[in-house]
Amino acid sequence: MHPAFSVVFFTTATGAGYGLLALLGVLGGLGIIPADFWLGFIGMGLALGLIAAGLLSSTGHLGRPERAWRAFSQWRSSWLSREGVSSVLTFIPAGLFGIGWVLLGRGGGWVAIAGLLAAVGAIVTVCTTGMIYASLKPIAQWHSRFTLPGYLIFSAMTGSVLLNALLQGFAVCSKMLLAACVLLTLLGWAWKLATWRYNDQLEIPTTANTATGLTGGTVRSLEWPHTEENYLLKEMGFRIARKHGARLRQITQLLAFALPVVLLIAAFALPWPFGAVLSVLAAIVQFAGMLVERWLFFAEAKHTVTLYYGR
Repeated sequence: MHPAFSVVFFTTATGAGYGLLALLGVLGGLGIIPADFWLGFIGMGLALGLIAAGLLSSTGHLGRPERAWRAFSQWRSSWLSREGVSSVLTFIPAGLFGIGWVLLGRGGGWVAIAGLLAAVGAIVTVCTTGMIYASLKPIAQWHSRFTLPGYLIFSAMTGSVLLNALLQGFAVCSKMLLAACVLLTLLGWAWKLATWRYNDQLEIPTTANTATGLTGGTVRSLEWPHTEENYLLKEMGFRIARKHGARLRQITQLLAFALPVVLLIAAFALPWPFGAVLSVLAAIVQFAGMLVERWLFFAEAKHTVTLYYGR
């Protein structure tokens, strides 16, 4: 299936993981979330596990995964390299924060500083991930004002819903966090609808005529560059039927936004442990919905290079 699931999972898992890490770093370091060993162990394990799993899955998309380390040297010019550098650097304060908050059961002081630095690193890494796509001018659907804020909004949304599920599971219920989860999910829903509306009305001025500088008649290839589909067509020119795209958009709205909002509102009204069960279910459903949303993010994008193939 194309787009590659490795990249779809990477963007979904790391977004949720970094969102959860940033919230744990700030709220745990400042003592707003109690320093409980099992809560911190599971919370940090979930955050760092999602990040690590996402980063490892991204290497599966490379033609030569063993050479992935070379990308770190291009941080001056490459957003992909900057993402790799920032993701590795973020593990340093995150590890220190985990030692202080989880193992030592402390908050404030150097633990709070480490937590805040981990949160900053998480935010910076999400920004670099978003800029990988927002900086690509040949793909008009990504090179827009919606891409980078979308990455930050979805990371905060999924991270907060995961944190709520974690706290509800340990009977540390917070009505304020529940309300924030609902508001962030509604914000993510509105942002996704606005992004789709913008992309659907997008008019790409480049054609085969403008690309070749020939203004008269219709420019077309006499002979195709390849006898079968290649990497460019599979990854940068994926074609999805209009009816399938509309249905997948409906599934995205249902799983990533509508159902989590309903479940979270129900959790707000119900006592523990019913609210905890609904909160965990909301996190699972939303993660599945974001996988569909990320797949559409890649599938609906069209690279200008497809003009060379007559598309």
